[in-house]
Amino acid sequence: MAEEFEANRGHLRSVAFRMLGSASEADDAVQEAWLRLSRSDTSGVQNMGGWLTTIVARICLDMLRSRRSRREQPLVGQEPDRASGPEHEVVLADSIGMALLVVLETLAPAERVAFVLHDMFDLPFDDIARIVDRSPAAARQLASRARRRVQGAPAAGEADLQRKREIVDAFLAASRGGNFTALLALLDPEVVLRADQAAVAMGSTAEVRGAEAVAGTFSGRARVAKPARVGGTPGAVWALGGKPRVLFHFTIESERIIAIELIADPARLLEWSSNPPS
Repeated sequence: MAEEFEANRGHLRSVAFRMLGSASEADDAVQEAWLRLSRSDTSGVQNMGGWLTTIVARICLDMLRSRRSRREQPLVGQEPDRASGPEHEVVLADSIGMALLVVLETLAPAERVAFVLHDMFDLPFDDIARIVDRSPAAARQLASRARRRVQGAPAAGEADLQRKREIVDAFLAASRGGNFTALLALLDPEVVLRADQAAVAMGSTAEVRGAEAVAGTFSGRARVAKPARVGGTPGAVWALGGKPRVLFHFTIESERIIAIELIADPARLLEWSSNPPS
């Protein structure tokens, strides 16, 4: 096990450094991955490199969220030493220069993780989705939004955001009014509704598929949900006593809602509350 970990150490430090922008924090993440490996039963693990990459990514995501909640400023550009093999020479030589690190620091934690894992390490969105606890469609959107920021392109135009806002507003109105037909018109036939573990604990169904089933779930509900920006796009929030309890994240394509996520995880609610959407 130790030999396999050492064989992957350079790669893991590269992943962690790109996510965290600090050599010391990257080392901490890799060390924590080793501790978790030493405490885990890996007899059923067939791809140790992929398993370790997932563990390091989750550790880095937690560190980024903790950093954001404490408003800490990372030590951008603390590059790893050159003694760890070719993976670290890549870190020092390729596009992960100071300019890119600075841009990465402007991304939300989940955006940064999705972008780094997909665009820099070619990890599939199905795998990334499990790491950031979102659907593959939402993980793809996170990476896309981060890519636009990195490339210097503007985010979705105001007209596009306004249209999505209108669709979400119409969905909430139809939900409150119990207008099943209107809900069906707004939903893609293959729409998927997913709830995170915290939302399931509050009584939501983990997954609902299909326009009729999703429309039935929302018809006559969402009475106290208010429009809000979630994940950079129009969504909704249910708050109780001034504190958010559930976020509604909508993925909209071709004028139809293709995915809805119910987010009640305390860490993600804190992340949202700590960075009020503009």
